[in-house]
Amino acid sequence: MFGYVIADAARLSPEQLSRYRGFYCGLCRTLNREYGSASRLALNYDMTLLTLLLSSLYEPDESFSSGRCLLHPAKPRPFYETEFTRYAAAMNAALAYFNCMDDWEDDRNLLRRGEAALLKKAVQKAELQYPAQLLAIRENLSLLADAEKSAQTDFTEDAANAFGNLMAALFVIKEDHWQEPLHSFGFSLGKFIYYLDAACDLEKDRKSGSYNPLLPLGLSSGAEFEPQLQLLIGDAAEAFERLPLVQDIELLRNILYSGVWAKFQQAFMPGKESSHDQ
Repeated sequence: MFGYVIADAARLSPEQLSRYRGFYCGLCRTLNREYGSASRLALNYDMTLLTLLLSSLYEPDESFSSGRCLLHPAKPRPFYETEFTRYAAAMNAALAYFNCMDDWEDDRNLLRRGEAALLKKAVQKAELQYPAQLLAIRENLSLLADAEKSAQTDFTEDAANAFGNLMAALFVIKEDHWQEPLHSFGFSLGKFIYYLDAACDLEKDRKSGSYNPLLPLGLSSGAEFEPQLQLLIGDAAEAFERLPLVQDIELLRNILYSGVWAKFQQAFMPGKESSHDQ
């Protein structure tokens, strides 16, 4: 369910795009430094939003550098890092581990089992650093799995709520004045991602007989669920706009108001895709 929270590159200025990629590359570098090169296999843009938003809200010290890497050897790339880059790297590694283990348990996929083995030490380290978040991830993934296994013919929001609570736990890193809007933002964004994934996979899951929370609704296409998706991302946007964000605000709005729709447009409105940074 990751890979949906990305920027709409065509709507970013060159400076914004460079900064966005710089935070992504900073996250990649931190993963390599903190958890080893294997952890970079799990890198995704979703956690870049986490870094950008928390850094904008709390305004920690920010470091900048540039350099080449194995993936981009020809030209130096910018690297932006804050204290939340390290946090996002830990969450990225942990979520990747649990995703690999889920694939192994569901399909006995040996490749995913091998990837999980490579990430095991990373998740153990992350758990020592951020025990509350790792506990929330474990608990909500367990609730999500139970909800998906028990679901039969009736529509239920139990699984979506579990994923929403998981995402909320990632954004609430401190108990302070901003805890409530951060929780609301993460929860609504998480539910949006869960149902967006379900909408995009609806036809495939219908044919394969796999679980999909939207199947009981009798939709002919996942595109019919768009009004509900609009409401969920609207709830996330309402909580987002209550945060006193200044730094990178237009970049964050680009992700939230445009970029998150990239996969939906690719699935149901193919003429509109191609502008999004993957």
